[in-house]
Amino acid sequence: MKSRIMIVDDHAIVLHGLKELINNEPDLEVTMTAGSAEHALELLREQQPDIVVTDISLPGLSGLELIKELARLQPGLPALVLSMHDELVHGERALRAGAKGYLVKQEAPENVIKAIRKVLAGERYLSERMQSLLAHKVRGRPANQPISVLSSLTDREHEIFRLIGIGLGTSEIAVKLNRSVKTIEAHRGNMKQKLGLRNAYELHRFAANWADHEHA
Repeated sequence: MKSRIMIVDDHAIVLHGLKELINNEPDLEVTMTAGSAEHALELLREQQPDIVVTDISLPGLSGLELIKELARLQPGLPALVLSMHDELVHGERALRAGAKGYLVKQEAPENVIKAIRKVLAGERYLSERMQSLLAHKVRGRPANQPISVLSSLTDREHEIFRLIGIGLGTSEIAVKLNRSVKTIEAHRGNMKQKLGLRNAYELHRFAANWADHEHA
């Protein structure tokens, strides 16, 4: 029996390419695709795949939020992140959220298949680069130093920062994340302090520039 795979990605070309790649394998089959975390959660009420392969940057809820929801709703369902974002910036966040593996879209196709099979077998998949970083962090060596100015943000702050970057206002973010405006404002204040920004304008500009770079 083939292993059933769900792909979550908002780029149609990526979805098509991944589906073709996976479906060429005799033991793997893409049975579900979704362009957003919300759609993925809806589909999961109807069908049960063996693994979810998701990007981090998605419209609405992020891939990290999706992984956390999966861990809460279906703790036995493994998730693998396949993202264009550098693993040294987002890899550890993904693992903390509950992902079983992380690889970038620039990886060779055979590594994608290898990662899927490894996670399906109950193992973690990390690149040598990511394994080295985590080993350094465990040993407390200098690699423990922040590798990104955003590494000081909590996962919730990082998600709010991302939403600010794509143009959402405080009230819109509050609705999307099901939090109060007061809570979002508190997070914004914490982010400004951590990032050394003086006001809302600098936060918006920094977040927008980061979003442009991430989607370049």
